[in-house]
Amino acid sequence: MIRLLLLSIILPVFATCQQPAGSTQTNPSARERDIQPDNQNQYATIGKIPLPAGYQRVPASPHSFAAFLREIPLKKSRTVYLYNGQPKINQDAQFAVLDMSIGKEDLQQCADAVMRIRAEYLYAENKNLEIKFTDNANVVYGFSPNGDRREFDQYMKKVFAHCGTLSLEQQLKKRAAIEEISIGDVLIKGGSPGHAMLVVDMAIDKEGKKIVLLSQGYMPAQDIHIVKNPNYGNLSPWYKVENEMDIITPEWTFKSSQLRHW
Repeated sequence: MIRLLLLSIILPVFATCQQPAGSTQTNPSARERDIQPDNQNQYATIGKIPLPAGYQRVPASPHSFAAFLREIPLKKSRTVYLYNGQPKINQDAQFAVLDMSIGKEDLQQCADAVMRIRAEYLYAENKNLEIKFTDNANVVYGFSPNGDRREFDQYMKKVFAHCGTLSLEQQLKKRAAIEEISIGDVLIKGGSPGHAMLVVDMAIDKEGKKIVLLSQGYMPAQDIHIVKNPNYGNLSPWYKVENEMDIITPEWTFKSSQLRHW
């Protein structure tokens, strides 16, 4: 995909998530659905999304990435909008929409959404020196130790332009098994097409079986959202974690071997 930077500088093609046919078109009924009661989200944050019976959220230490993720606010509307303010055609994939900036350019897509959330956490914790991402050539893009919010936003645009699914996959560490999954882990397939999703919450039952919530950005740039579980509606939006499973989400299927961590 060719990304346009400010001043119309054309960059090389970077690996990113797949673009569904006709995804830049708008759906006339989406704005109408936006005001309907069944399209309203009643949960204030990710950590308030209810659990299935028999499960408890795993503990999260104060100031941890897990604790940060659970406190991310959710929009009242469940409608996903593109960077240009138009509603996405497919409004059936999301359970809830994160109240987090996507900018006004077609930059923050799938891997970018993961990097955005990770960077927002580190910035909130004053861990600027840990904010760094690498491109396909292993060039490291680090953030200024004393950078302010304006500089942070400009830095993220630079990261989005130079990094993608392939580079992020190379930067992250591989989990030995899907059972090791933790909050903050990333499901990722580098390449073109490729995709990336973030594990934003996790719970466990008395037998030690895990369930997780997954968030994604997509192409073109759009609101980050928590996806539904298309195969197990009675469990949705939670996903069971099973050995050697395929993780089938509304717009992508991952192999269990594609789990990574920071």
